[in-house]
Amino acid sequence: MSLKKNELIAPLILSVICWIVYPYPDVAMWAVFFMASYSAIANDSIQTIGTFIASNSDKKWYYLWIYMGSIFIITVTYSWINYGGDISYGRLASKGLNEAPSSFSFLQVFAPVALLMMTRLKMPVSTSILLLSAFATKASSITSILSKSLYGYFIAFVIAIIVWTLTTHLFEKYKSSKPSRLWLPLQWVSSGALWSTWIMQDMANVAVVLPRSLSSDQFIVVVSFIFFGLGLLFYLRGDKIQQIVLEKSDIIDVRAATVVDFIYACLLYYLKVLSSIPISTTWVFIGLLGGRELAINVRKNKGNYKKALKMVGKDTLFAGIGLIVSLILAFSINENMRNQLFN
Repeated sequence: MSLKKNELIAPLILSVICWIVYPYPDVAMWAVFFMASYSAIANDSIQTIGTFIASNSDKKWYYLWIYMGSIFIITVTYSWINYGGDISYGRLASKGLNEAPSSFSFLQVFAPVALLMMTRLKMPVSTSILLLSAFATKASSITSILSKSLYGYFIAFVIAIIVWTLTTHLFEKYKSSKPSRLWLPLQWVSSGALWSTWIMQDMANVAVVLPRSLSSDQFIVVVSFIFFGLGLLFYLRGDKIQQIVLEKSDIIDVRAATVVDFIYACLLYYLKVLSSIPISTTWVFIGLLGGRELAINVRKNKGNYKKALKMVGKDTLFAGIGLIVSLILAFSINENMRNQLFN
């Protein structure tokens, strides 16, 4: 888990850019957006399009890009039209997040660079906590996000254990057989639904620095940049963070990928309806994969859960490190939050 010398060049260049632009709010706003868009989606690709990429490795990358890119455009456009120019589905309406920043510190502009570096280390970082906490003005905003995210983790973990305890034997029974042709369209539909519900939750992460009501020109810039950034991500087949998906049991099987995506989409939609508070989708995803891995290993290996617990612990540890870094950044950046915490 280390960065090679040639992988340090881009973060160093971006760090210099951050230092140059942070005193100029209009420039810094777009610099943060551009860097946050790619780093957030690259990190969170394991949650939404990771299984889709893994189970469609035999397909042309641009077919996958056009499909997911079109869903992105439709989903964001719906929010922009129906929420008065807001592309976050109202996720930034709570106090402490309801106004775009009018000035920036160096660390705020640097936050997406830190996320990019942790992505290169294959760490499943919570982009919601890292990016939103960097710009929140109230500590209560972060505690609300943390509480809802941990709730999502445990709900996903328990549901995954129940589902895969009941279905692992069935999947093993038909593992050697070729999947029915019906599974492919089902997987594309479930992956598309997951991608759409993820956008509803996590667009807040990249929109936090933008005006809460985007003009037509601003909207076109935002959508175009993310759309073509997705193209790069699909061309790279998910980049390094994709390894977290590939190491899980049987995840490249289209049947397994379909079930994972469908359950995850249902969980994100439930959490969206539950309240407008943003959540860390990373923690929900880790809970889902962790519960699944534990159930599969116990069922397949007659109670041998050590391997699964080790994998669950590793993913949770990495996400926990990201959480600590996020909170350190937040309290380093925001004097108001420090005062609220210690006074």
